[in-house]
Amino acid sequence: MTHWTHVLQEHWGITADLTRLDGEYDLNFLAEGPEGAGYVLKAMRPGCEAWLVDLQIKALDHIAVQEPGLPVPEVIAARTGEKLLRLADENGAERLVWLIARLPGRCYAHAAPKTEALIAEVGAVLGRSTRALAGFDHPQLARDFKWDLMRAEWIAADLGCITDPARHALLTGICEAFQALRPQLEALPQQAIHNDANDYNILVTGGAGTREGARVSGLIDLGDMCRAPRICDLAIAAAYLVLDHPKPEAALAALVAGYHAEYPLSAHEVDLLWPLLRMRLAVSVVNSTLMAAENPDDPYVTISQAPAWRFLEGCTLHGGLLNARLRAACDLPVVDGAERVMAWLDSQRGHFAPLMGEDLSEAPMGSLSVEHSLWPQNPFDMPLAEAARVGEEFEDEGRIWLGYYHEPRLIYAEPAFRKGPWKASDRRTVHLAVDGFAPAGTALHAPLDGEVWVAEDRNGHLDYGGVIILRHRTPAGDPFYTLYGHLDPEAVQRLSPGDRVARGQAFCRLGTAEQNGGWAPHVHFQLALSTEGIEADWPGVGDPDEMYFWRALCPNPAALLNLPDEKVRYQPTDKAEVLGKRRAHFGGNLSLTYSDPVMLVRGWKHHLFDEWGRPYLDAYNNVPHVGHAHPRIQAVAADQLRRMNSNTRYLHPAQTAFADKVLSKLPDHFEVCFFVNSGTEANELALRLARAHTGAKGMVTPDHGYHGNTTGAIDISAYKFNKPGGVGKPDWVELVEVADDYRGSFRRDDPARAQKFADLVDPAIAALQARGHRVAGFIAETFPSVGGQIIPPKGYLPAVYEKIRAAGGVCIADEVQTGLGRLGDYYFGFEHQGALPDIVVMGKPIGNGHPLGVLVTTKAIAESFDNGIEFFSTFGGSTLSCRIGKEVLDIVDDEGLQANARDRGTELIAGLRGLEAKYACVGDVRGMGLFLGLELIRADGSEATEICSYVKNRMRDHRILIGSEGPKDNILKIRPPLTIEAEDVEMIVAVLDRVLAEVPV
Repeated sequence: MTHWTHVLQEHWGITADLTRLDGEYDLNFLAEGPEGAGYVLKAMRPGCEAWLVDLQIKALDHIAVQEPGLPVPEVIAARTGEKLLRLADENGAERLVWLIARLPGRCYAHAAPKTEALIAEVGAVLGRSTRALAGFDHPQLARDFKWDLMRAEWIAADLGCITDPARHALLTGICEAFQALRPQLEALPQQAIHNDANDYNILVTGGAGTREGARVSGLIDLGDMCRAPRICDLAIAAAYLVLDHPKPEAALAALVAGYHAEYPLSAHEVDLLWPLLRMRLAVSVVNSTLMAAENPDDPYVTISQAPAWRFLEGCTLHGGLLNARLRAACDLPVVDGAERVMAWLDSQRGHFAPLMGEDLSEAPMGSLSVEHSLWPQNPFDMPLAEAARVGEEFEDEGRIWLGYYHEPRLIYAEPAFRKGPWKASDRRTVHLAVDGFAPAGTALHAPLDGEVWVAEDRNGHLDYGGVIILRHRTPAGDPFYTLYGHLDPEAVQRLSPGDRVARGQAFCRLGTAEQNGGWAPHVHFQLALSTEGIEADWPGVGDPDEMYFWRALCPNPAALLNLPDEKVRYQPTDKAEVLGKRRAHFGGNLSLTYSDPVMLVRGWKHHLFDEWGRPYLDAYNNVPHVGHAHPRIQAVAADQLRRMNSNTRYLHPAQTAFADKVLSKLPDHFEVCFFVNSGTEANELALRLARAHTGAKGMVTPDHGYHGNTTGAIDISAYKFNKPGGVGKPDWVELVEVADDYRGSFRRDDPARAQKFADLVDPAIAALQARGHRVAGFIAETFPSVGGQIIPPKGYLPAVYEKIRAAGGVCIADEVQTGLGRLGDYYFGFEHQGALPDIVVMGKPIGNGHPLGVLVTTKAIAESFDNGIEFFSTFGGSTLSCRIGKEVLDIVDDEGLQANARDRGTELIAGLRGLEAKYACVGDVRGMGLFLGLELIRADGSEATEICSYVKNRMRDHRILIGSEGPKDNILKIRPPLTIEAEDVEMIVAVLDRVLAEVPV
């Protein structure tokens, strides 16, 4: 190393520390200067031909001129001005030596996650580099070597090295496909290309565990440059980027779109990418197999083949359908002639035969969208009885009404519409057709001449029933297709593929629910510009994240209905517009969760749905205690609102029934209930009761607690008043350390920690008394939630309560976060502690989303508060609120939700502890039931705020909603509705495992 340090100093005038880098044949050294400057010193293998380095240096210099902002290495000239030197190594052997500037980042192979945005940027950088190289030339670009994709047919003669018959046949087919497209390939212009943009030659900065998104920071190693059609360069990069990617078609679309945006491709170039990609992988596995034969003791050679074989053998992508997708991603015609078809259809709008036998221009539209419709009640289950009634609210004595194209719906509830194993997996929701609802037996007429392409009876549950596909041609000969679904199967029996259907001919009829797959009678009328790759299924619904493709392949059929496009195309609420109006009309301190906020419009149990019908597993919101949109709560609320809704100045049995239910869950000394509108209001009231009973004002409370957003509640909420810009601690409040035995003053290895934490109350009481304040009480979230999902050591609260009572105060248990069965083994958190509070506060979960709070106390404290001044809350204790509150508690009992919280919590804690053992960044797993926290830490044990933020947002990307808490916001908070199921626990653990794996060690 000393030799090369001297070389760098002598010839480049750079003093630096050198570190050896990996290199297959050459010597590479990372040179780091004292001021942070970085270089890579490259000493080529003895005997290396000068043209190989000359080619790279000239190409890099050329790119620097043509694309000065492109992240490629700068070649550093020596003191003599030369960029390539011939120097002796330590052994006296002559080597070619050159120096480049170091680029920041790590190899793309080691970057995570490999998002579509990052892949698109890879495509853009590659497109810019290829565009920059278009005018570059060098004699050695035309050399003959094995990695030139234009010469890839060399592997055909060596396929004998692949002894597995299935693999041999697979590669033979790839070679034959390559030979078939060779004339097209050779007809394309050729230019200088990088030729090896693999995942180790692309550098990335940012990403997981940082405060910035991942960005491409470098494109390196031009040693394999050659002259070839530019699509070869893109195909080579694609061959590496798809390996082990969970969504290879989406990755390819992002890569090609990014490239196309910088260096536009033709549609026919795009069509070559898939066979060239496969051919590159074929070259790779054949070459590595030959190398393994030459080096049988090198296991890496065989291991390196595995991802390529996994892709080649396991990928089920249809080449034709992929071509259409990639074209759509580039905004190119999805198939040849697509633009001519759409222009012709538009020119004939108003002249097609009426599909349903009458003019539809005045037919009303009915929305079945996720925003505007409640079909189905359960978005994961559509019973036949419900499907047969879909849209009945739009029924008008048999008159035709239309359903929207491009409309996201939840009626596609069957598992077949999911694209993954979980209920919250990606899901196809967006309707690709126009529906025409009319009575069963209504005749359908061909809009134009056509040929029967498909006639089938798909009689599966909620399938198409009778379905006919017609093939048509424009006068120019361009084909397109129309689908008619949910028919009387009689037409399927009568018509056969190849039969002609004339314009205006009544060729089929709407089926009944018993005939059409189970649906209310209607026709699903869909236009497609190709059937390649969709023949077996003909999807009528698309993934909202793939609509760039499905809109292109199955465009709006309005022209065929003689209607304007805008009449039948659904436009979901624009999230960006809503966000803009929110920022304009709401306070800036009203926060939004996630860097990309979600807009949620429907819910069911522990799942939520956005405006496009994307499902999310709600593992965060404890307000819908018994699940979102519970039918019993819907029924109770609707029933009471049909009757009356009044207040506690009038008698109503619902009030006492609710009080009886609440008190039945508490120790006998609690006898009096106060009903209010929120946990905040209940805590504010608790302060008034404490002061009335004790005649004092001083309060002791744990640090970083939260008890509400009113002035009085904020005064006892250090989470709020201690923040920058907060009002600070009032004189009559004293804070004590949270009883956190993971990070606090007393740890889990200390058997006396509960008492030691409790003893911290003594100086707090003394401090209040020293300032002239007697103690009114102690208030705490029984298990501190915003403090970080803390479970105090057993015995802590009884010891605290004893000290507070000795000082004349009362003890208030804020059970908003922990009460009502969430803890599984305990209905309230104070039961776990073996403590008996004087006041218990319950909040948002007791109303399941309805504004409701409850305070329960002793008769003595209530009598102290009864000082002749009326206590009244207009809506607290309303008949509606009381009925809803009691129904929530009844549901917890009737549906065994406390036991479910215990069982699912046990499973979840076990899974999370497995992750704690696996990942160094997981410092602690704590909680009980469905009140859980996962503390994320850095390597030194400090709070990893940035990792927590990253994980929370990545979980949202994977359709799981969780929160974060703690003084440093480094604790993942998991507290789902109590309805969560075993499958959902599995999803949380599996996805969290995947996301944590992205965090750099």
